[in-house]
Amino acid sequence: MENDKNNIKHKRLDYLVMFSISLIKLYQRTIGLLFPNTCRFTPSCSNYAIEALTHFGFIRGSLMSLYRIIRCNPFCAGGYDPVMKKE
Repeated sequence: MENDKNNIKHKRLDYLVMFSISLIKLYQRTIGLLFPNTCRFTPSCSNYAIEALTHFGFIRGSLMSLYRIIRCNPFCAGGYDPVMKKE
């Protein structure tokens, strides 16, 4: 019974990851085209978010993405900032 609850919870998070990635790709194909090259980081914040969600799941990937977006501002130098790898 406990295993079934974990499977359902895991599937919900997988759907949230897929839905989030779909929204990011929609952003890239619409709004992102209106403001090209505005991200101060490499990879771009949206690509970073996709990679973070893929590797770390919905909760941790979302938090990592949010932290990255907050740091992407005119007062930050930016530069190369890849998604850290799982240990």
